[in-house]
Amino acid sequence: MTETDVSFPADLIALQEELHRLHAEHRDYPVGLPWSVEPVKGWQRGDRWSHRGDVPDSPGWSEEQKQGLEAIRARLRELAGAVVDHPYWQSIEKEKLVAARMLLKKQTRPAEPAPEPAGSGTGGDIAEAA
Repeated sequence: MTETDVSFPADLIALQEELHRLHAEHRDYPVGLPWSVEPVKGWQRGDRWSHRGDVPDSPGWSEEQKQGLEAIRARLRELAGAVVDHPYWQSIEKEKLVAARMLLKKQTRPAEPAPEPAGSGTGGDIAEAA
């Protein structure tokens, strides 16, 4: 199955694009939050092995932060169901269904950001951070 074989409905494309965006948001949500959802006492590297060295106490996540992640997860489930159950899939032969689904994902996947050239000055060089 090639890209010329399939013309996806606009609403299905929009659903899949939103699903991609929400997956990225779900992946990035915990960045910057405490390392543990619940409050946990940290430890020294000598007390337990830790590849990160000493581990500080974690105050845990606030109720708002927990609810924020749960809202993202609920929307992910809703979107995934909407994509999977979309009426369009009934028009695809069973033998071609997986290929068509993969094609939709490929066509709607956001472009990967281009890596910044070395020395561009915008990438937060180590020398700048010191």
